[in-house]
Amino acid sequence: MTTIADERFAAARALLGMVEGMIDGATLVDRESRVVWFSEGQLALLGKPDLADLVGQEIERVIPHSRMREVVETGHPHPLDIIQYGDRWLLVTRLPLRDETGEIIGAIAFALKDSIPYLRPIAERLHQMQSRLSRMEQAFSAKRAVRFTAEHILGASPAMRQLARLLRRAGEVGSAVLLLGETGTGKEMAAHAIHAASKRMSRPFVAINVAAVPENLLEAEFFGVAPGAFTGAARQPRPGKFQIAHEGTLFLDEIGDMPLGLQAKLLRALQDGEVEPVGSNQPLRVDVRIIAATSRPLADMVRAGTFRQDLYYRLNVLPIHLPPLRERAGDVELLASRFSEQTAAAFGVAIRPLTAAAVARLERHDWPGNVRELANVIEQIYVRSDGARIEADHVADVLPSAAHENEASPVLDLGGAVARLERSMIADALQQAAGNKREAARFLGLSRSSLYAKIKQYGAA
Repeated sequence: MTTIADERFAAARALLGMVEGMIDGATLVDRESRVVWFSEGQLALLGKPDLADLVGQEIERVIPHSRMREVVETGHPHPLDIIQYGDRWLLVTRLPLRDETGEIIGAIAFALKDSIPYLRPIAERLHQMQSRLSRMEQAFSAKRAVRFTAEHILGASPAMRQLARLLRRAGEVGSAVLLLGETGTGKEMAAHAIHAASKRMSRPFVAINVAAVPENLLEAEFFGVAPGAFTGAARQPRPGKFQIAHEGTLFLDEIGDMPLGLQAKLLRALQDGEVEPVGSNQPLRVDVRIIAATSRPLADMVRAGTFRQDLYYRLNVLPIHLPPLRERAGDVELLASRFSEQTAAAFGVAIRPLTAAAVARLERHDWPGNVRELANVIEQIYVRSDGARIEADHVADVLPSAAHENEASPVLDLGGAVARLERSMIADALQQAAGNKREAARFLGLSRSSLYAKIKQYGAA
C-alpha cells in the first residue's frame, strides 16, 4: 500500500530528476534520517556505490558529516551552505519534507552546480576568501595553525552526533569550554575544531600541556619573562603562551595537574584580562579564549581541595564530555577503516579492508586507550602482518586478550579477580616476611585474625 510519505518522496525524486542538469547531487532521507534515495550525481560523488546497498542506512554512515539529521530533528531549513567535498566546494540547500498535517517525514538536500551564471559571483567571492585564508594560514607556523576541524572527528553513533552539535555550539559562542574525557578520546582534536569554527579561527591556536611542564617553569610558560628577571635570563622579553595566543585560543591540556599556586594566578588573568611577566610589575592586556581539558574528575578535586572552586566555575561554562570508544556503538568499524586508509597512505602500500570477523574482534575490546589505542592497533597490524585484508587473527596477534573473550556474551568476574589479587598479595607478603604471619599482616595492613581468615579462605600456607 502506497503511503502519503511514499508519494511525496516519489514527487521529490521526480522534481529533482527534472533539474538533474542543474545540480551536482541530491539526497533524500526519511523521518529517522535514513537514506531513501541518492541521485546519480550524488552516487558519483560517493564513489559510485550501489544505491540498494545504501538505502535504509543512517545518513551519517554514508556521509559522516551530513547535517541532514539536524534538518529533520529541528525542522529548520538550510537554504544555502558551502561545504568541501574532497577537493571540491559545493553550494548545498537542505529542506525538511512535511506531510499535509505539517509533520516532518524526512528531508531533501541538493548541491547546485557552480556553472550556473548567477552563482559565479558567489563562487568567485568564495575563491577569493579561500585564497586569503590560505595565505593567512601559511603565515602561521605549523604549531600555531589549526590542524583539525569538525570534519576530522569521525563517528555516526548518537554520542558523537551529540558531540558534533556541542562543538558547533562552542564555535558559535566565545565562552570558556571545559573538555572532559578519558585519555585518547580526542580532546585536543576537539579543541582545534572549536577554534576552527569560531570567529578567532584566523588568529593563533596555542596549546600547552600543563602536566608536561616542570612546576617551576609553568608561570614563565604562561605569562612570559621580563628582561633580566633572573640570573641567566635573556635581555629581550620572552612572551608567554597568553601573549602568543592574543586574540586567539589558548588550549590548556591536563588542567587538573596545575599546582594550586598557579591556579590563583590563572584565575586572576582570566578575570582581569591581564598578565604580568615574571620579573615585571607592568601588566599586559591579553584577549584570549580559553579551552581547558582534563581526564581527571575536577568536581571531586574541588571537593577534596586540590582544585580551586572559583577557577573551576570560571572554566566550566560550557562542559563537553567526549565519550569513550566503548560507548560509541558502531564507530569502531568506521574509525578502523579510516585508520587503515591513513596507515596505508603513510606506508605507501595498498589499503587493507577489514573483514567482518576482524571488526567483530575489535568491537569486543574494551579500548582503555580509546581512539588513540585503536589507531595504534591498526598501525601495528600493518607492521606485523601481511595480506590483502585485515583478518581476525591479525587483530588477535595485537590484542591477544581478545582471543579469550566469550564470543557470545563476555562476563566480567569481579569477585574472582579480587580473590586472585588477594591470594597473590598474601603469598608475596608471606614470602617477604619469611613465613612470619605477624610481619605479613603488617605489610598488608591487616590484623592477624583477618590474615588468618583469608589464609584459611584461600588455602594459602
